[in-house]
Amino acid sequence: MKLQPQIGAEGSAQWLARVATQSLIEEARLSPKPGLVDSRGSGAHHDLNLDLMERSAHSLSPTFHALALQSWQRPADIALRQLVGRLGREGEAQMMAATGGVNTHRGAIWALGLLVAAAAMHGCEGSSSQIAASAAKLASLPDSYAPKVFSKGLLATRRYRVPGAREEAQLGFPHIMRLALPQLRRSRSNGATEQQARLDALMAIMTTLSDTCVLSRAGLEGLEAMQNGARSVLVAGGTATVEGRTALAWLDKEMLTLNASPGGAADLLAATLLIDRIACDDATITPLPQHSHF
Repeated sequence: MKLQPQIGAEGSAQWLARVATQSLIEEARLSPKPGLVDSRGSGAHHDLNLDLMERSAHSLSPTFHALALQSWQRPADIALRQLVGRLGREGEAQMMAATGGVNTHRGAIWALGLLVAAAAMHGCEGSSSQIAASAAKLASLPDSYAPKVFSKGLLATRRYRVPGAREEAQLGFPHIMRLALPQLRRSRSNGATEQQARLDALMAIMTTLSDTCVLSRAGLEGLEAMQNGARSVLVAGGTATVEGRTALAWLDKEMLTLNASPGGAADLLAATLLIDRIACDDATITPLPQHSHF
């Protein structure tokens, strides 16, 4: 079962903020991730590095805390949806200030922010399915204050007529609930290391996700290479096997050649790590490392 936070709204908000921040940091550090920033380097990016990703994650701790505190045991309604939207936009501004204007975690603020709010709505006692369902309900409500911004991700969804981050949330995060979280726990139970289990979960997301970050950079060719390469890793037995690691190395090389970075999949992996830690499920949850500084 999950580690129980301190009793009450404030203590639970602090705990949720800490876990969300750590989930972002652990996703960033996880290696080797194809085309993505990790502990080896910047992947396909020229404006991102691990230090910047970690600085960004720390800058979002107050946002996650505010989202949890303001959502504590509240129903999903338009008032809460608008409040969550406002707090998310304020958090994005704090992130951009911390990174010098570089978009490091905009998609992650949306995904993890909704899940933190949903967990607080259940008083930190919800199952993974309950948390995902409440996040979906919240994401499906209108926010009349949201600015009409055409991001690269939104432009890619329209150009290629594929679902994006908004639809993923409104559907209850199917890539997390049906693919990544089961794969993470299955790989662990089969003897994989935590690093290998997390890489397998990332591959599970990448097998079918219409990653708008990849589409924006490399079009349909890049998306097909990502999906097919990720399937090859899992078909080979995952990253706990020599064959799986060989397939992952090939995928990494292919993503770099295409200048493609699966940022959408990375956001969903961080969200998977978050749900894995905060949900009241019948599963063994990996505790936060003792050396975390929060």
